Amino acid sequence: MHDPAKFSAYAKANAALVAKLGGTYLVLGSEGLTLEGQALIGKKVISQWPTKQAALAYWHSPEYATIRQLRDGVGIATADVTLLDGYKPQRL
Repeated sequence: MHDPAKFSAYAKANAALVAKLGGTYLVLGSEGLTLEGQALIGKKVISQWPTKQAALAYWHSPEYATIRQLRDGVGIATADVTLLDGYKPQRL
């Protein structure tokens, strides 16, 4: 990472926005251990949202667009972002 201070500013501002818009972090920064399959390189972040619409509202918000600019130039090669539906237990 080329600019840890800038990334720290991004992380703090983003965490505040996630909380403001109803999200919570389940995993934040874990390196993880791949037991099978292709290893994902780098830090992992998993956030939880009350609804898919809430997650999309965060992702497309003007506030996040501004905060995301703080991530530019810090030395992160790629970021993969996936929106998944949560597990809903079913009675047998």
